Amino acid sequence: MKHLFNNIKGDRGIWSIVALLALFSFLPVYSAASNLAYIGGSGNTFAFFVKHLVHLSLGFGIMYFIHKIPYNYFRGLSMILVPVVVVLLLITLLQGTTMGGANASRWIKIPIINMSFQTSTFAAVVLLVFVARYLSKIEGQQITFKSTILPLWVPVFTILVLILPANFSTTAIIFTMVVVVSFIGGYPIKYLGVILGAGLLSLMLFVLVAKAFPEAMPNRVDTWMSRIENFSNGEDTVEDYQIEKAKIAIASGGIKGVGPGKSVQKNFLPQSSSDFIFAIIIEEYGLVGGLIILLMYALLLFRIVIVSQKADSTFGKLLVLAVGLPIVFQALINMAVAVELFPVTGQTLPLISSGGTSIWMTCLAVGIVLSVSAKREEIKEQEERGEHPLDILSETL
Repeated sequence: MKHLFNNIKGDRGIWSIVALLALFSFLPVYSAASNLAYIGGSGNTFAFFVKHLVHLSLGFGIMYFIHKIPYNYFRGLSMILVPVVVVLLLITLLQGTTMGGANASRWIKIPIINMSFQTSTFAAVVLLVFVARYLSKIEGQQITFKSTILPLWVPVFTILVLILPANFSTTAIIFTMVVVVSFIGGYPIKYLGVILGAGLLSLMLFVLVAKAFPEAMPNRVDTWMSRIENFSNGEDTVEDYQIEKAKIAIASGGIKGVGPGKSVQKNFLPQSSSDFIFAIIIEEYGLVGGLIILLMYALLLFRIVIVSQKADSTFGKLLVLAVGLPIVFQALINMAVAVELFPVTGQTLPLISSGGTSIWMTCLAVGIVLSVSAKREEIKEQEERGEHPLDILSETL
C-alpha cells in the first residue's frame, strides 16, 4: 500500500478532493439504498453499499492507471476511438436497453461480465479529447470555416446526433462544452456563431421530424417538452412529483439537517441515490452539508484551472479543460435541478451518485487531468536536477 501511494503522481489537491467526495458518497448512497432495497423486494441495503464500493474501486483503479499514461498518448487515442464510439452509439440506439425504469435506450450490455454501460458518457470524454487535439493542432494558423468542417465538426455532430434521440441533456452538455473549449482554444468567434446556429437548427429539425413521425425512431421529445413546460409554467402538476419531493427534502433539512440516514423523502423520491441525491444530502446534512459539497466542486474547478495553466503544452492546457470542466458543470446542473433552478435533466452528481458508468467516466476524466499534472511534475523534477531544457522539451513532444 505504501508503495502504491509513493507511485501516485499529479496534483495532490485533486486527489484529495476526489477521495473526499468518494468517501462521503457512501453515506447518502447507503441511506437512499433502503428505499431501493424495499422496492426491489430484497430488503438488503448492504448489497447496494457493496455495489457502490465496487464501482468506486474500479473507478479509482481506472484513474490510477490512466494517470500513469503520458497525456500525449491521448492525442492519437482520441482519433482511434472516435470511430469506435460511433459504432457503440449506433448499437446503443438500435439495441439499447432501459435501466431503472428509464424510458430511454442509453445502455448496452457488456458480454461475459453482463454489466450495463452507458455509451454516451464514454463518447463525451473521447469527443472532448478529440476536440482538444484538433484545436491544439491548428493553434496559430489562419483557418477558414470550410477547412474545419470535415476534420472537426462532422465527427462532433455525428456523435451528438447519435446521442440526441435518447439523451437530450447529455447532448446539450457535450455541445456546450465543445463550444466553450473551442472558444478558449482560439477558434474564431464568427465561426462559433455559425455552429451555434447550425446546432439550434438541427435540434429544431429533429423535434419536428420526431413529432411528425413518432414511430420512426426511439426518442424522448415529448418528455423533454413536458419537463420544460412544467419548469416554466410555475404550477404544480403530476409531472412535478420528483421536484416537489426534492424541495420538501431540502426544506426539511434546514440549516443542520435531520441527521445521517434519517431522510424521510428518500422513501418517496425516485432516483434518490442518483439524480436527486443532492436533495437527500441537504435533508440529512442541511444547508451546511450542501454548501460544503458545493465548495468541494468549486475547489476542484480551481485546481483544474491551475493544472491547465501549468501544463507544458497547448494540447495539455486544452485537454485538462476539455475533460475537467464538464465534471463541475454537470455537478452544478445536478444541484440546480434539485433546487428547481433548472428543468429535470437526469444528470448524476459526479463521484457521489450511484451508478457505475458515471463514476468510471468521471474517474477516467480525472485520470487524464492528473496525467497532465504528473507530466508537469516530471519536468519540474528534471529542471531541479539541472537537465537541459531541450532534453525536457524533446521528451514532451
